Amino acid sequence: MTSDGYSAAEPVGKLVEQFHKLPGIGPKTAQRLTYYLVRMPVDEARLLAEAILAVKDRIVLCSQCYNITESDPCRLCSDPIRDRTRICVVEEALDVLALERTGVYRGLYHVLHGVISPMNGIGPDDLRIQPLLGRIKGGGVHEVILATNPNLEGEATSMYIHSLLSPLGVKLSRPARG
Repeated sequence: MTSDGYSAAEPVGKLVEQFHKLPGIGPKTAQRLTYYLVRMPVDEARLLAEAILAVKDRIVLCSQCYNITESDPCRLCSDPIRDRTRICVVEEALDVLALERTGVYRGLYHVLHGVISPMNGIGPDDLRIQPLLGRIKGGGVHEVILATNPNLEGEATSMYIHSLLSPLGVKLSRPARG
């Protein structure tokens, strides 16, 4: 409600609230998105709503690499041509897409779904680190590429995983940067 006693219609206010819950969306951006949707043709709004529901209804996490997929295991884990002796550890599913676009890496992946970030209350137990250890201990993996972002949280996560994997006898590497 504004100082003159005016408030937006309830559905508008609720949508602003929901957009504001999304990461990186502040109150002003939430309002802009909401008012854009108010002006959007009904058919386009329906397509957007259907796309959101389809993601929630049809997308799952691969039980092996934790990438997002419609089938379990995902197409990368079930591809017999992939190099199963190498696992590239990434922070998010978007990182898998970026690496796949290069067409260079032909091994498997492991998606952590975040990084260690004490400031945000995220510790090692909040990430998919234990399943990674299980994959390594299961045998057959000779190299793990720690491809976390080169920022403070990414480096801390990489160092933590490095300390857990070092005793297991696998080769540990980081992608080149520059």
